[in-house]
Amino acid sequence: MAAHGPFDLTIADPPYGVTSLWWDKRVDDWQAVAAACLKPSGSLWVFGSLRYLLADADRFEAAGLRYAQDIVWRKANGTGFAADRFKRMHEIVVQFYRRDALWREVHNDVQRVPAVTRNKSVQMSRAVNHTGAIGAAGYHDDGTRIMKSVIEMNGVRGGLHGTEKPVALLAILIRTSCPPGGLVGDFFAGSGAVGEAAALTGRNYVGCEIDPHMAEHARGRLAARA
Repeated sequence: MAAHGPFDLTIADPPYGVTSLWWDKRVDDWQAVAAACLKPSGSLWVFGSLRYLLADADRFEAAGLRYAQDIVWRKANGTGFAADRFKRMHEIVVQFYRRDALWREVHNDVQRVPAVTRNKSVQMSRAVNHTGAIGAAGYHDDGTRIMKSVIEMNGVRGGLHGTEKPVALLAILIRTSCPPGGLVGDFFAGSGAVGEAAALTGRNYVGCEIDPHMAEHARGRLAARA
């Protein structure tokens, strides 16, 4: 696997190895390449099922990657093919950073969303009678809240690639973990959805794709955004 860096952020959507499709073959030790291509302030977001992530846990550890946090992408239009299991409505996205880095040094712009309710922690700013020296206290509610770790968004239907991820979801990860004008790496580019999200958010992008036909689709998609 070849890559160019160093990257401020890498987004990886590797094959889970759970189907008979020709491209759904597990890629060994890509995590070591991803870790080597990260800046000290960079991080890696990985899409996966819990089964896949648990199976590769030792590989992330061996690559020198440390768990930071995870989100759940809840698919409002999820699908399921097994009649003896719950209908699958979600995927997990896990963030890692380099073990030799400090979390406070990793780029992390926590995303905020418009508030839908009044913050219950808001207190009125007024003086009260008290035997001690306690002054007026207040809290400015700016009308936003920290984005929650469960994000509901439709999956891509009719996309160029069978496991294409929503550009809007990818844009959230990029805005959170890559500075404006920074470089996003993508080792499993597919149809170029990460590249489109990078362009929309003002970041640079380098993608790698093993399927020449899909890579051509990705180049055309990114050229349309240029």
